[in-house]
Amino acid sequence: MKPTSPSSGSLAGNIAPRPTRRGLLVGGSALGLSGMLVACGVGGGGAKKGGGGSGSGSIRALFMQQAGYSEENIQEMTAAFMKANSGIKVTADFVSYEALHDKTVAAAPAGTYDVVLIDVIWPAEFGTKNIVADVTDRWPDEWKQQMLGGAVTTPQYDDKFYGVPWILDTKYLFYNTAQLEKAKVDPAQLDTWDGVLTAARALKQSGVKYPLIWSWQQAEALICDYTQLLGAFGGSFLDDAGQPAFNQGGGVAALEFMRQTIVDGLTNPASTQSLEEDVRRVFSSGQASIALNWTYMYGLANDPKESQIPGDVAVLQTPSGPVGRPGVNGSMALALTATSENQDAGWKYIEYLTSQPVQNKYALSSLPVWESSYDDPKVVETNPAVVPQAKKQLGDMILRPQVASYNAISQVLQAEIQKALLGDKEPQQALDDAASEAAKLLES
Repeated sequence: MKPTSPSSGSLAGNIAPRPTRRGLLVGGSALGLSGMLVACGVGGGGAKKGGGGSGSGSIRALFMQQAGYSEENIQEMTAAFMKANSGIKVTADFVSYEALHDKTVAAAPAGTYDVVLIDVIWPAEFGTKNIVADVTDRWPDEWKQQMLGGAVTTPQYDDKFYGVPWILDTKYLFYNTAQLEKAKVDPAQLDTWDGVLTAARALKQSGVKYPLIWSWQQAEALICDYTQLLGAFGGSFLDDAGQPAFNQGGGVAALEFMRQTIVDGLTNPASTQSLEEDVRRVFSSGQASIALNWTYMYGLANDPKESQIPGDVAVLQTPSGPVGRPGVNGSMALALTATSENQDAGWKYIEYLTSQPVQNKYALSSLPVWESSYDDPKVVETNPAVVPQAKKQLGDMILRPQVASYNAISQVLQAEIQKALLGDKEPQQALDDAASEAAKLLES
């Protein structure tokens, strides 16, 4: 797994809690590029049209180099695919998650890519703007029964399929067993968010300067953590009329919770500059006791080559709040681009990467989308700590808003939540301001 965030080395208390210039530029450029290109329907109009092709030849695919499958995993899968399909050559490109959306949008008119990795929050935008192809007619009916329900919905919008689920994930709670034992904290306390705070206070008293680390940089990672807490506190992103509701009730309580952990010295202030890889490095160095992160962190945090705490890592489903314990739906899908001229070859590649044998083989990095995999002893053996938690958590997940303007709304919400976390605005004011802007974007 290659780090993709701008920071490196120690993050424990020695980085000022301010957004990096890169973080600010990513937010601004993403909103601007989305507004200019996506609003125009970059896959349609004068853009080149896609086609089935010959089912052989060269194709190009775009992936992320962050959570989930590592670049090494994907290169291995791709090499195996090309060995089994000698008539197809695949070139795989990798960018950070933060660059993935805009790279896909910018490349769409020229048909640069045949296959792209898309987040669960993008089918509405990419499908309506003809950036990715409608593959409903390619979907075998049996997949709908054989895949987990949360996986099947990942590439869907308006009853159409815009890809095939590949990464089925949510954020789990990881903790350092040795540090909890030293602080005389019972892991059962971590079953609730109130219990997490109580545990964090005991850990701080035992000598852990900042027991909690989060991915709260001004990026989509921040929205993922906020979503999980919003659900636990009973909040909603939108009301029944489709208008912003995150500035009410549980949405406000979630942000107040986040800010208070910084004020109380329980959360590492570097969290506001951190992405998931930063969280993994800080946790794996023993500088934090408790963290939310995707499935992939368990394997790497227990790897002596990647971690200073192998053997001291345990994982639980997300803690319960006053209302529930939904995990954020962080699933992703592989999609054919609408402008690909070799969609048949691209589809063969997608079918291979998402196949049950391939997913089972790499279950340590990302759990399979296939329901029967969770009863496969080899899969359980690959990830014995995570699979039992996944069985509980993957059936209880919360979606971020499925709207065509999601990316722009997310950028607004990221900026306002950051202001609250940094103490520049009160949580209520920050969310009110975000809701006002989001309402405008929903109308446009």
